[in-house]
Amino acid sequence: MRVLISERICHPLPTANCHASTVLPLPDGTVLAAWFGGSREGRPDVNIWAARRTHAGWQPPIRISYRADLPHWNPVLHLQRDGTVRLFFKVGRHIASWRTFTYVSSDGGRSFSAPVALVPGDRGARGPVKNKCLRLSDGRLLAPASSESHGWHCFIDTSYDDGVTWQEGKKISTGRIAPILNRQNDYCADPIPMIQPTLWESAPGCVHLLARTAVGCAYRSDSEDFGATWCEAYPTAIPNNNSGLDLVRVPDGTLFLVCNPVAENWGERSPLTLSRSDDNGAHFRPVLTLEPERPGSEFSYPAIVAAGGKLYVTYTYERTDLAFRVIAYDF
Repeated sequence: MRVLISERICHPLPTANCHASTVLPLPDGTVLAAWFGGSREGRPDVNIWAARRTHAGWQPPIRISYRADLPHWNPVLHLQRDGTVRLFFKVGRHIASWRTFTYVSSDGGRSFSAPVALVPGDRGARGPVKNKCLRLSDGRLLAPASSESHGWHCFIDTSYDDGVTWQEGKKISTGRIAPILNRQNDYCADPIPMIQPTLWESAPGCVHLLARTAVGCAYRSDSEDFGATWCEAYPTAIPNNNSGLDLVRVPDGTLFLVCNPVAENWGERSPLTLSRSDDNGAHFRPVLTLEPERPGSEFSYPAIVAAGGKLYVTYTYERTDLAFRVIAYDF
């Protein structure tokens, strides 16, 4: 692995706090990133911010706001077939009552349209919740979604018009476990709390997800019908600290996963590592440490995209900055 670029996005940022970045390399060589930022996560002054990187570096970010008195959350960038950039994000004082909105940009992220509701009347966060959408071999688009209302659970939204309209999938079952006590002295009762999935397609119609959980490891589910139905989610050997993870499949079938390899519910958010799998996710081995273990530090909520033989990675750096890496992978 060769790290080609290692830098902070728009350093210094225009807000004191930042989190939940998303990254999108464009065909013209520019890169878009977006995140939420304000005085502190969940406060009314938190908005979505977006920035472009050209050969000259990061341009000043632009603020994107639906309403000035509501916190914004978890942007996700998507490139449509016609070259339009679509930006999804959540709005709401409480996660359980999130609404999803979307902007579009026809000029490569220099400007964005007025926001519209992704699904009119929705409550509970339709569309992608943290990680990028996946375009399948038959052209349909899948959004890795989850809800934190009446328990944590994942579902998959499907779009046949490149992200304009969506059909809601059924809740993915996680089975049952005995309640466990975590370090914050609250109970994780069954069904297993599972949110923020990431998706890949291994063969036409064969789709898979990995998700964040509250039980110390990532869970996986599989579909053999283009994401229409899913098997009961099952545990993997991938440690998970109840924080975000993301992966991408490159053209030869290799999977690259970025996460905090910490097997503790609400565990430390360091180190942050990049791992690879050559057997469709059955086993992963670390190939690069993006951030070393540093007790009390936070390197979290990674996003990863592959394009042109390179991996593009962004992640939260201590809640005050956002890191950007471009990595060439060698086989």
